[in-house]
Amino acid sequence: MTGSPIWHPFTQHGLVDPIPEVVRAEGAALHTREGRRVIDAISSWWVTTHGHAHPRIAAAIAEQAARLDQIIFAGWTHEPAETVAAGLRAIMPECLTRVFFSDSGSTSVEVALKMALGYWLHRGEPRHRILVLEHGYHGDTIGAMSVGARGAFNRAYEPLLFDVETIPFPGEGREQAALDALERACSAGAAAFIVEPLILGAGGMLAYSAHTLKAMHAICVRHGVLFIADEVMTGWGRTGSLLACDQAHVSPDILCLSKGLTGGAIPLAVTMASEPVFAAHYAEDRARMFFHSSSYTANPIACAAAAANLAIWREEPVRERVADLSRRQAAALAALSDHPRASNLRHLGTIAALDIGAAEGYLSDLAPRLLRFFREHDVLLRPLGNTVYVMPPYCIGDDDLDRIYRVIACALDEV
Repeated sequence: MTGSPIWHPFTQHGLVDPIPEVVRAEGAALHTREGRRVIDAISSWWVTTHGHAHPRIAAAIAEQAARLDQIIFAGWTHEPAETVAAGLRAIMPECLTRVFFSDSGSTSVEVALKMALGYWLHRGEPRHRILVLEHGYHGDTIGAMSVGARGAFNRAYEPLLFDVETIPFPGEGREQAALDALERACSAGAAAFIVEPLILGAGGMLAYSAHTLKAMHAICVRHGVLFIADEVMTGWGRTGSLLACDQAHVSPDILCLSKGLTGGAIPLAVTMASEPVFAAHYAEDRARMFFHSSSYTANPIACAAAAANLAIWREEPVRERVADLSRRQAAALAALSDHPRASNLRHLGTIAALDIGAAEGYLSDLAPRLLRFFREHDVLLRPLGNTVYVMPPYCIGDDDLDRIYRVIACALDEV
């Protein structure tokens, strides 16, 4: 890839690290042009659920591409989108009656924020304050950055971002302080509270309890503040249940889904909304319509992939695979618990994480050294600062999972 004109995301090209070229993928493995087999230990940025090149999803994509590849979605519809919307309504919280399509997790968050603000405006009670959870990350578009943690991710773009009110992260022993802060903020009249339920992604795989999530939701309900659940990463079984919110018996007013929506095969996102949110925009007045779209909204090929994913969830033992991987993850992580350099070991569903040494933040000098070590040992792991996490496809075999943890153990000793 030397001399390539490509500018890669979240990549400092000045470090002159090699960029491998992947030519095919299957299951939990990536294959490079040099003939290396690389274990995908992070599901290619958390998207691949059932495994790469899943036959049912690949076939659905090919069949749809030959029938209808693209159509404007403003005022038109098509069968794959209708199938996905109906399939989501059948398995998602009953109160989420409306399905709005978009293209990525970040965009689904933008849509959610605009829905929330439009809801209050059209009710004649314009509220503008958005409440966010400390250390959160919701994407890299302007609105999504605004509701995420401020720091290395977005320092250069600070002039573009709008102000939000941050609620302290409800870590162990700090739950009540977070709940008290949320109570105060909601009583002052906020528009919405957006959270990553149970576990933060790019914020360092920090986890909090289902009891706390339920209490935060109850506070929002009590004060009429819209509750937005960003389940872009946590959805589709990652935390052990279909949605992380399921573990707290919480139904959000607005739900963001992407990544595993298509099994990770192709970009697609949805923002699901409750009927009151939709009704606030419903009128004969065209000025009250929801002003958001992209050229590729509800692309038929992407929707066909999502429909195939929904069929897999209905017809195959996906929940059993998730439970099995969760058990294996817990056992593999426990084997590292006595290592002197491993700390804060945590596990939630199919996600396992540990810290190496004291927290140094995303720009820790340890991260690029770890990344290089893992790449040289044919394992795709991408540390968040000094946090190493494992989030593989649900199909990963015992041998590959064992190898991931052997490589992590070697990294603890050698890097």
